[in-house]
Amino acid sequence: MKIQINTDKNIEGHERLEAYFSGELEKGLKRFEDKITRIEVHFGDENGEKFSLHDKKCVIEVRTTKLQPTTATEHAETLEKAFSGALAKVKKSLTTSFEKMKAY
Repeated sequence: MKIQINTDKNIEGHERLEAYFSGELEKGLKRFEDKITRIEVHFGDENGEKFSLHDKKCVIEVRTTKLQPTTATEHAETLEKAFSGALAKVKKSLTTSFEKMKAY
């Protein structure tokens, strides 16, 4: 499972940020690890220097071996909250998709 983390010009993409979010992805999606080939995470600050609620954005795209890519987007006031929301959406979507595949 390859993990790639991208940030826009308004967010510093340092190693600690990558290590933390990569670890959280591995823990959160552990039960799907044999089915996932690649995960891309995109972080953005939509207002840049200006303050605004819910201006941090996280998009998680998960590529699996047998399904179309699954994507989830979340907006929040911090990167961590945006990431948590997007991860929860991706987990729910993957669970639903793989459950449907088992049923058929």
